[in-house]
Amino acid sequence: MAVSTAPSGSLRDRTPLLLRLAAIPITVAILLAGLWLFAGVVAPGYNSSIALGVAWFVAASLGIRFALRGRRALKLPVQATFIATAVLVGAVFAWTTFRDVTVVEDVATGVAASEAPDAGRGNVQLSNGQFVGLAHGASGAAAVVELGAGGRVLTFTDLSTDNGPDLRVYLVAGTVAGDGDVDDFVDLGGLKGNKGTQQYEIPAGTDTDRYGTVVIWCRAFTVSFAKAELMRT
Repeated sequence: MAVSTAPSGSLRDRTPLLLRLAAIPITVAILLAGLWLFAGVVAPGYNSSIALGVAWFVAASLGIRFALRGRRALKLPVQATFIATAVLVGAVFAWTTFRDVTVVEDVATGVAASEAPDAGRGNVQLSNGQFVGLAHGASGAAAVVELGAGGRVLTFTDLSTDNGPDLRVYLVAGTVAGDGDVDDFVDLGGLKGNKGTQQYEIPAGTDTDRYGTVVIWCRAFTVSFAKAELMRT
C-alpha cells in the first residue's frame, strides 16, 4: 500500500481555479472601495486625502500578507492584482495632477444685463465673478451669458488653477466656504482644462440666481479646488 509523502499543508493549497480567478476582481473592488472611503469620504482635505490614500494601500498590503498565510495558491493572483492596481492608481493620479491642460475656445460674450437695451436681442451677460483659490490657488473670471439664439452658457476666461483627478464644474447653491458647503449643485461636466478659456452649457431650467457659485470640484477626493461667486451685472 502506497503511503503519501505530500506535505500536510498541501490540501490547503488546492484552491479551485474559479476562486483564484475570482480573487482578481474582488481584490480590485476592495482596494478601490477603500480608496474611495478613506481618500474621498473620510479625509477632510486634499493633502489628507493623499495621505489617507497612501495609508490605505499600506494597510491593505499588510492585511493581504496576513490573510494569505498558508494560502500559496492565492498569493500570486492577489499580490499581482494589488501591485497592478497600486501602479495604475498612482499613474492616473500623476497623469491628471502633474501636467497642465490648456484649453482655448471661442466663448460667448454679451452686454451687461443692466445695460441691455431689449431683452431677447443679442447675448446678455447675466452675472460674473472672479475665481479665488480654496484647496488650490486660482485666478480668472467666470460669467453666465444668455444667448440671443436661446439657452445659457457658463464661460471661463483666463482660468488658471492646479490640475487634479476627476475635476468637475459645479454650479452650487449659496455661498461656499468649505467642502461641506457643496451639497446642492448642478454638475456641468468635467473641467476641460485647468488653464485657458472655455465654455459650458447650462441645463435648461437652471436657476442661476439660486445656483450662483461656480466651484471646480475634485470628485475623486471630495475637495473644492476653487470658486467664483457670481454677481448680477
